[in-house]
Amino acid sequence: MQTLLILIFVIGYLAIAFEHTIHLNKTATALITGVLCWTIYILFDHQPATVGEELSHHLGSVSEILFFLLGAMTIVELIDSHYGFKIITDKITSKNKVTLLWIISLITFFLSAALDNLTTAIVMVSVLRKLIKDKETRMFFAGIVIIAANAGGAWSPIGDVTTTMLWIGGQITATAIIKGLLLPSLVSLFVPLIYLSFTMKGNIQTASVQTSKIELESNTYLARKHSMIMLVTGLGMLLFVPIFKTITHLPPYMGVLLGLGIVWVVSEILHHGRDDAEKKPFSVAHALSKIDSSSILFFLGILLAIGSLEATHLLTGLATWMDSTIGNQDVIVFAIGLASAVIDNVPLVAASMGMYDLTSFPTDSKLWEFMAYCAGTGGSILIIGSASGVAVMGMEKIDFMWYLKKISLLAFVGYLAGAITYLILF
Repeated sequence: MQTLLILIFVIGYLAIAFEHTIHLNKTATALITGVLCWTIYILFDHQPATVGEELSHHLGSVSEILFFLLGAMTIVELIDSHYGFKIITDKITSKNKVTLLWIISLITFFLSAALDNLTTAIVMVSVLRKLIKDKETRMFFAGIVIIAANAGGAWSPIGDVTTTMLWIGGQITATAIIKGLLLPSLVSLFVPLIYLSFTMKGNIQTASVQTSKIELESNTYLARKHSMIMLVTGLGMLLFVPIFKTITHLPPYMGVLLGLGIVWVVSEILHHGRDDAEKKPFSVAHALSKIDSSSILFFLGILLAIGSLEATHLLTGLATWMDSTIGNQDVIVFAIGLASAVIDNVPLVAASMGMYDLTSFPTDSKLWEFMAYCAGTGGSILIIGSASGVAVMGMEKIDFMWYLKKISLLAFVGYLAGAITYLILF
């Protein structure tokens, strides 16, 4: 049974990794892989009732992550539909390449921590399209956005799916992860930026697209203060989630659903008295239609597949093998980070959570914090290594080899510098 289970998982994983080569959507592959893994488990097991209970247990854990993502992504879409992010982007006026690179990178870094790296990368690439006319320059800036978004997401409990998984799973706490990873994450971004500050010259060509006033004033009743209200309320609710969890000890998805409800009410109040046609672009129903539902289903499929490996104790065996072969935990985690450049970091972290239990490695152990950093920032080394990278790749049509030549070395040096910083500090 275990051999067949591993075979199905590996085939599914390869299909996901080579999605663009074989032209099969990774979400469909992940769903098929997840269901087939559990099907093999229950067919070969002599206690189907027990397998059913295990599946329900794993589905409960997976659902917490999915509901959190659904709520957070809807809040972000509501802010965006009210042009809330434009209040931030309209303040960017510099044309100097180095200055603009630092501004964009720092905004991306901190915005990613408040939102998530995928959403922030999408928002910032949209900003770059308004700021930079030259395609090559814009692609380079987009590559740095990937590094900044992944670095920013690594130190925040809500900034990256993998960090959120560790937070929800009880492996890390919000306070500890911020305290432990903020400096290493900054180093992983600052090292490439400092190098580029000495090598990059000149000014950008401004894109001849005017959007700020047109988009805001074309909606006669959408005042600028409405945009500010939605920006402050939405970001405030997302930032409130860790506080809510600390106070109530309820899972994070409860906090984000509460936040969604409050943002929803505020939106309804802002557009009270308008007809349905006017309110539709700013409604929750419209926001739900714009979120990346396929990504949520992808996480469902891959996490179910990982759950089957955990239930059959394959991951425990892998952990034992790695410990006996490699031995050094820091080296193992660093290798996991490098692997996340090739393989999606979500299943890697999910597998690691199944490999190591909280009894041997309690909450806020060095293992979990270092894993959050490595899995979060290691994906920047290749453009296919993170959700933000894949999104930017699609938006700007960035070639894999172009990224490898122009960005990968910068990302690796930053990743290495941040890892060394963490190991020196802890």
